Amino acid sequence: MNTIDINILTYFRKVAIAVVSVIALSLTRSTLAASHLSATVVSKPNGDSQQLLAQRPTREAVDTDSTTTIGGETVTTTTATSVKRKKSGFTLYIWQPGGTISEVIARVSIKDKHGNRFNKERFLGDYKYKIKQKAKFVNGLKLGDRIVVRLYDTQNRLIGYTEFACLPCHTAVNLILSANPIQYQVVRVFYGVDNNEDSIVDRDATISYDYFTRLNNQKVTFLKTSENIKITQYQAAGFSNVAKTSVYPVSFSEGDFALVGKSISTVDSNLAKAITALPGTLVQLTQLSNNPTYQLSQLLSKYRSIGVAKGIQVTFSDISKDYWAKDYIAELAAMEIIEGFPDGTFRPNAPVTRAQLATLLQKTFIKSKIRPAIAFQDIPKRYWAEDAIRGTYEMGFFTILDLDRKNFNPTQKLTRLDVLITLAKGLNYKFTGSIKDILSIYDDASSIKSEHRNFIAALTQNGVVVNFPNIKLLNGKKFATRAEVCALLYRAMVSAGEAADFASKYTIEPVKLDMTGHRRR
Repeated sequence: MNTIDINILTYFRKVAIAVVSVIALSLTRSTLAASHLSATVVSKPNGDSQQLLAQRPTREAVDTDSTTTIGGETVTTTTATSVKRKKSGFTLYIWQPGGTISEVIARVSIKDKHGNRFNKERFLGDYKYKIKQKAKFVNGLKLGDRIVVRLYDTQNRLIGYTEFACLPCHTAVNLILSANPIQYQVVRVFYGVDNNEDSIVDRDATISYDYFTRLNNQKVTFLKTSENIKITQYQAAGFSNVAKTSVYPVSFSEGDFALVGKSISTVDSNLAKAITALPGTLVQLTQLSNNPTYQLSQLLSKYRSIGVAKGIQVTFSDISKDYWAKDYIAELAAMEIIEGFPDGTFRPNAPVTRAQLATLLQKTFIKSKIRPAIAFQDIPKRYWAEDAIRGTYEMGFFTILDLDRKNFNPTQKLTRLDVLITLAKGLNYKFTGSIKDILSIYDDASSIKSEHRNFIAALTQNGVVVNFPNIKLLNGKKFATRAEVCALLYRAMVSAGEAADFASKYTIEPVKLDMTGHRRR
């Protein structure tokens, strides 16, 4: 491995162990994926505007050490003050330099990166491509997410399969078919960073990804080299030359989710209905228009009922189609962060206890420990939420009012203010400007105590707050419901660039400030 590769790997490993907070963002969900996205082989630019290259992402966090006294013990913690993660997306091209196929069907799905694992594959649509056509997918994609593409001919015969990983910024992806993909089911995929979103890999990028997949009897192999590949049919004017050794992201060649050299099945009994059905039978084909753009949030919502893996419940008998928090609840359910009840209900108006919130926080956020655990007197061994309570407390969530008695009060019902302050402190939200101006959006702003105003201002400015039914009332003393907690957790993920944004008239939009730090009028 050369010096550039070693430096990049070292950098990403440092990022993986940093605590990343939201806008000031906490190291949530897939930030750990950064440690697996440097390339296994580095190629030098050759002047070809289409050469697949990827650039090293800009460091987003600055580590700082601080000391604090907790329970009589001095603790040194390392935190990272960070800006919001850049939004990612990709443009997908399909080419066939040496053949006569005019149209193909691209079945697109996503394996959402969640910490050190992936959520189950989720359907994003069937798209009827003309050769040399492109389509852009944006809003909610992030570093490390894996995109799966199954390719079919117009007679619904599977002719190719591949996967690629989303890069820190926009990604230009090229899939190249053989001259006769029905007989020779080998697909070349090459891609890289496309910062200016012109659908061409940036000329000044430094890491290339270029590899082949071979399909055989519904199994796909991610090839280690281009040996034994009829490479002439994959080269054309504007394409980079085929390298002898395949170039993959590290996560494809190392770790629990490595693919290189392996043969994996393209079918699975647990896949979503929409992924196992033949194109055009369960879901209408989407005919590409001229350079279309598709929003991830719209695709997730459109195909939600048939697009999630079997065994995952995303619709509930007591959540109507127009329920105000439907998308937030359904998306957290799709991520397997929250569940309904055996009778098929969700019980959106039920209260939430401290123990229940601890469980949800542990599933939602990945964050380094910043303080030692406490042996809470009221949490017995083998208590159902024991691990979640200990883990989230170590991550900085929850305020313990009486450390001497060391009680957590797991069954205590939470108010909306309790939940908001827990998020603001645990995720280290920050704000700029005038607290008074930021909070002026609330009709009940005068009821917010002085010690809480900066936290609520930070949540407001970062677009986390959701108020139902009156958007202008914070209602901090009201007991928080399951629906409200889902909405606040999901909005925290959106603010961190960790989830697709869903429009809601009950969401407080991030406050825009003028040059003096005051709210724009």
